Amino acid sequence: MDSLSQIVLGGAIAAAIAPAGHRRAALLAGAALGTLPDLDALVLAFTATDPVAVMTEHRSYSHSLLVLPWVAALIWWGFKRFGNGRVAQSPVRWFWAIQLALVTHPVLDAFTVYGTQLWWPFTPPPTMWSSVFIIDPLYTVWLLLACIVAWFARARPLAQRALVAGLLLSTGYLGWSLLAKHQVEREADRALAAMGLGNAPRFSVATPFNTVLWQVVAMTPSGYVIGERSVIADKGPMTFRGYPSNVQALRQAAEIPAVARLNWFNRGFMRAQVVDGQLQLSDLRMGLEPDYTFTFAVAKQQGDGWGAITPQQLRPAYEGDEGRERAKRRFGTLWQRMWHQAPANEGP
Repeated sequence: MDSLSQIVLGGAIAAAIAPAGHRRAALLAGAALGTLPDLDALVLAFTATDPVAVMTEHRSYSHSLLVLPWVAALIWWGFKRFGNGRVAQSPVRWFWAIQLALVTHPVLDAFTVYGTQLWWPFTPPPTMWSSVFIIDPLYTVWLLLACIVAWFARARPLAQRALVAGLLLSTGYLGWSLLAKHQVEREADRALAAMGLGNAPRFSVATPFNTVLWQVVAMTPSGYVIGERSVIADKGPMTFRGYPSNVQALRQAAEIPAVARLNWFNRGFMRAQVVDGQLQLSDLRMGLEPDYTFTFAVAKQQGDGWGAITPQQLRPAYEGDEGRERAKRRFGTLWQRMWHQAPANEGP
């Protein structure tokens, strides 16, 4: 999730658990702890060898549920032993405040589609529950309001009530997102089975800034299909539109390290294109057809096969003034689509 969401989640959790007299200190400590795991981006800026490494090593060791509890315990011990006395005054409550403010960061990240390596150093595919977009105001606003109230109310009962309410409402919103996702996937399963794609690898993801309009992508032998579903507006079967991918080139280049790494990281949800003799891979999980946030050139043609190159990340279509205008138009279309079913002759 975005940094603001992580800051207010960490702050709200720590302030709800720590003693009321330590409210402001807990808000600040929780905000810092909620930010801490994402500082791996600063490390990767100096250690990652290429853009594919940056993408696939982010949310790894710093987001592991096998690492963070130990980090939290060490932070707790350090403040208990050398701090200004607050942790020593209430060690048990501060222990859980620090633990949960830190550990909830990767759990929240796992609700997005990017992928979070919750079990690093083990290497199952990254967890991606993909039920909320990376920025969702309806998740964040309750926590932000709760933290503001708690900051000014301090030790008064109003602060605790606001924090508990904010945490309940934001958690309830995540629960709603999972329910909406289940409804969309149920309709997608029916439609894909009718198309002969009942066993096709697929994923569903909320479109930007909402949990009303969803996108479902399924892989096919020649590419992939995409369907949309508004849980408010749409009735009847889902419809899908097909798109090509150079699956032969992707298969031939599968052993190239960058290709294999991306295939593990995004579970094979990639579009492959050959442009000017280069193999370009786009992550289908993030973006809207035909514009995807992460596209990498990973190999070049060598006779009938492919040779590895140093991966290069291509500029996203939404960068620059023209790109931002294009993004605004796309978001306007999405907003209308949330509330209105697509005409039958147009599909998604």
